[in-house]
Amino acid sequence: MNALSLRGITKSFGDQAILKGVSLDVAPGEFIALVGPSGCGKSTLLRILAGLDHADGGEILIGGQEMSGIAPADRNVAMVFQSYALYPHLTAGQNIAVPLAMRRLSRTQRLPFVGSMLPGQRSARAAILRDVEEMAKSLKIDHLLDRKPGQMSGGQRQRVALARAMVRQPSVFLMDEPLSNLDANLRVHARGEIVELHRRAGVPTVYVTHDQAEALSMADRVAVMIGGNLLQLTTPQAIYDDPTHLEVARFIGQPRINVVPALAENGLVSFGGVRLALNDASFAGTSVTLGIRPEFVSLSQNRKDALAAHVERIEFLGSEVILYCKLDAIGEIMIAKLTPAEANGVSAGMPVALTLSPEKAMVFAEDGRRLAATPVAVDALKEKAHG
Repeated sequence: MNALSLRGITKSFGDQAILKGVSLDVAPGEFIALVGPSGCGKSTLLRILAGLDHADGGEILIGGQEMSGIAPADRNVAMVFQSYALYPHLTAGQNIAVPLAMRRLSRTQRLPFVGSMLPGQRSARAAILRDVEEMAKSLKIDHLLDRKPGQMSGGQRQRVALARAMVRQPSVFLMDEPLSNLDANLRVHARGEIVELHRRAGVPTVYVTHDQAEALSMADRVAVMIGGNLLQLTTPQAIYDDPTHLEVARFIGQPRINVVPALAENGLVSFGGVRLALNDASFAGTSVTLGIRPEFVSLSQNRKDALAAHVERIEFLGSEVILYCKLDAIGEIMIAKLTPAEANGVSAGMPVALTLSPEKAMVFAEDGRRLAATPVAVDALKEKAHG
């Protein structure tokens, strides 16, 4: 049984459709990253999962139980918000204890003074304190329990928010861009902490982010949302190597994938004066888009069968150099990711010849769907035909 299942979730605000029939299954203990550009509907989906908003249509199943009409407090779902949402007047320890107090103490037992005189209240408070201290130690924030949020750094507040969500041992863990308020170095460190916490807790997690580095480095599977549609759900490597849609290929990858208009005809795909053979010749006279990652574009000394271009801009990133080159024939920008040694002597404005690794190129139809045809070297196709 899946820990969490979404079936055809739809949501509109006025005339604007935000979610257009999103379906998703999360296995027990699985970490799913929901990634997409701002406004694609991912945070709205998370709020619907938590019960903070209502879907217009579809079903939500948690542990096999349908959640329609179930209040947020009764869903056993924990959520970490982008703003952390800590109570500023409470200490870290008191913030972490809030969900336990709400669950284990009656309304009367939670009252100051009066509650302490009721039977069982002190033992329940002692058990809550033990659980809070144990969770704080696991996150290495036990020294912060007496501090209020205003006395803590962003990273410390983030860990307190995580502790408050995890201490209740939820059925599903939801995170809405919890690292977006941290600086770059702290974000990298926090990513590792969250993954380690997830492994120890084993709680199925849905993690919303617009940062593809977070999604690819943390998740078991990545779900890419564009314009209210879930376009692809698969492993991080598959989402990068084998995108099923042009919009997925464009969104995933840094620097971005190269895309150029091309024509598929007579078993060849041609663009900018270069022709590549197709392993499937059924796409005849079709306008297509050719996509290739920058790491599969290289400089060539031989200008025959290469793309003539001029270097527009160079980015030196230490271990790699990114070249932005304008193709002479069609005026499109082609990006190449090189080592410093490969880019040695290259300067802005100079002419270069670019070659592609054809077997790494992708062909997309006019509607953005990935086609089965894969470019190969012309010579390789000829050898196969005569083999």
